[in-house]
Amino acid sequence: MDFAFMRDTFFTLIGGVPLTLNLAFTSVALGAVLAMLLALMRMSGVRALDWPAQAYVFVFRGTPLLVQIFLIYYGLGQFRPTLQAWGLWTFFREPYWCAVFALTLNTAAYASEIIRGGLQAVPYNQVEAARACGMSGFLLFRRIIFPIAVRQALPAYGSEIILMVKATSLASVITMMEVTGLAAKLISQTFRAVEVFVVAGLIYLILNFIITRIIMAIEWWLSPHLRRPPSVEPRLEAAHV
Repeated sequence: MDFAFMRDTFFTLIGGVPLTLNLAFTSVALGAVLAMLLALMRMSGVRALDWPAQAYVFVFRGTPLLVQIFLIYYGLGQFRPTLQAWGLWTFFREPYWCAVFALTLNTAAYASEIIRGGLQAVPYNQVEAARACGMSGFLLFRRIIFPIAVRQALPAYGSEIILMVKATSLASVITMMEVTGLAAKLISQTFRAVEVFVVAGLIYLILNFIITRIIMAIEWWLSPHLRRPPSVEPRLEAAHV
């Protein structure tokens, strides 16, 4: 192991971190919006809404993300005249947007089930208590259901965010120069795969460690009722003479 080379490799690969985080958080943010819509469709009780949402989740959770990226980036190129007629070719010809699109569709399928589980985990008695206080509709959802559901779903959703950070490495197969893309390029130049991939894995480990701590801090902030109360030592009263 050449530690001097690994140090230089670290500074080379660190240049791909902004793109890695950009892909991850852009897809997570867009996927959260789509996931909320899918979760509401699943819980609507209307078959015309429930069945398409179930089919979407089944397809995108049941197929590999790498295959989805290939189908979007390479497969849609076969329909270039149609996409040009619809004005969509400028979007799908860019590897960045294809990667974001694929990651968004994939994470939305998983996140929709996490959100649905969080919404269904809201205690019914708390909802009834809020209704007894005069809350209903959007006010009930905003003040009671949504905050509780977020606390319930946050640990699982945090794991999904970490998975998406790691999934951005697949964007390297469509020429995206994030951390893994830069690592593959460096290996082709130096033929030193072990040191390069060890450093790449270390960078992902550091990123996910920071994200994990941020999620734990948010979870602690959203759960004041689970915090240990500060210990108070008993005060000795002065004896009266």
